[in-house]
Amino acid sequence: MYQSNITITLRPSILDVQGKAVELGIHTLGMTGVKNVRIGKSIHMTVDAASEEEARRVTEEACKKLLANSVMEDFTYSITKL
Repeated sequence: MYQSNITITLRPSILDVQGKAVELGIHTLGMTGVKNVRIGKSIHMTVDAASEEEARRVTEEACKKLLANSVMEDFTYSITKL
């Protein structure tokens, strides 16, 4: 068993409207030193796999086929043995 921790973010070239709204809110609260806020998704899943290599393969396939939009988003992940 392995734990996959996945982070999905918009590509740098894509305008992050939600991030801009949060940045404006932070500035409204008086925290003016905050810049370049980007919002993403964090996904955690348990993968029942015989090896770390297989867990990586399953995680990557899930990201490419379902979890991340390959046109607009990038993903990174880490695998931890349970």
